[in-house]
Amino acid sequence: MNLFDKKVDRTRSHCEKWDRYKNQDVIPMWVADMDFKSPQCIIDALQARVEHGVFGYTSVDDGTNQAVVDFLARHYNWKTDSNWIVWLPGVVPGMNIACRSVTTQDVIINTPIYPHFVNAPQNAKKNIIKVPLVEKNNRWTIDFEDFESKITSTCKLFMFCNPYNPGGTVFTKDELEKIASICIKYDLTICSDEIHADLILNPKAKHIPIASLNEEIAKRSITLLAPSKTFNIAGLQSSFAVIPDVHVRKNFKRELAGLSSEINLLAITATRVAYTSCDVWLEKLRVYLANNLKVIQDFISNEPKLKLLDQDATYLAWIDVSALKLDNPYEYFLSYGVGLSEGDRFGNENFVRLNFGTTKVLLEEGLKRIKIAIDNI
Repeated sequence: MNLFDKKVDRTRSHCEKWDRYKNQDVIPMWVADMDFKSPQCIIDALQARVEHGVFGYTSVDDGTNQAVVDFLARHYNWKTDSNWIVWLPGVVPGMNIACRSVTTQDVIINTPIYPHFVNAPQNAKKNIIKVPLVEKNNRWTIDFEDFESKITSTCKLFMFCNPYNPGGTVFTKDELEKIASICIKYDLTICSDEIHADLILNPKAKHIPIASLNEEIAKRSITLLAPSKTFNIAGLQSSFAVIPDVHVRKNFKRELAGLSSEINLLAITATRVAYTSCDVWLEKLRVYLANNLKVIQDFISNEPKLKLLDQDATYLAWIDVSALKLDNPYEYFLSYGVGLSEGDRFGNENFVRLNFGTTKVLLEEGLKRIKIAIDNI
């Protein structure tokens, strides 16, 4: 049996994903965590740490910082410094701190987008400028003319998502260089959420941290990363910002002060092991997820009223259901036992987001239910 084919019962684990539909015949395919066990080496390390039996105040050690630096160099050829790392309990807090730490009246984002890209600027009482993604060559990308035309004199922050959630685009080096040149031209700081960077499913795609392009864009960048999506340890709350410029980093830390401490001791343990000992597991995960994506693509190719553009990364499929002409796609599919993410939360009510980070058997059962739902319209 494939490692990722093993069913794990999550129904009595206080799991947000499964508890949402507690005691209902609903397959949860919404919030972005996976139904797979984390790598065994992480589990073993956590058990050993618990056996120690003392859980006092703990700081992130040099070894964990170095594990991050080495992982980024090994996977992305990005040379960083441990002094650039600011530890956080999650990427979402990092987004909120970024919106507070950059002096700006307006924040520019792309849409549709993960909801916290809207929430974070609003929490900081900033105006939001929206630049919709466009379909080009059967993939989602940025309309760079539209992007540049919407930047105001009071806009100094671009909240970027790469790989893109939803949509699954991994932006090419050419696209990243265009973004970087615009940010430099208009003096924008770029906060880049790259939490899905490790989950590249298209072998032709390559994740490039935008801060790694050149020193000029690095000086105006806040890159948010985490082992949480990759190794399915979101509940341990481990994340970090990589901020090369000392002044940008100082402002970020100023807004963070008193609101959050460094990550907890179990998160430290899991993060260090994830970034030093789990590359083989990660490669196997990518293969499994790519095969699951192929199952979805084959399914949609036989459903003329569904549409899915080419996808490079993430275990989240952004499916256009507009041709079904449903008043509420989420509620309709839920009535057939499939709990998807509501498209309107991301900015388009004619879409649903499907989490395929689950066993192939459960995925196929979910698609079977979707098929029945469509046939009954």
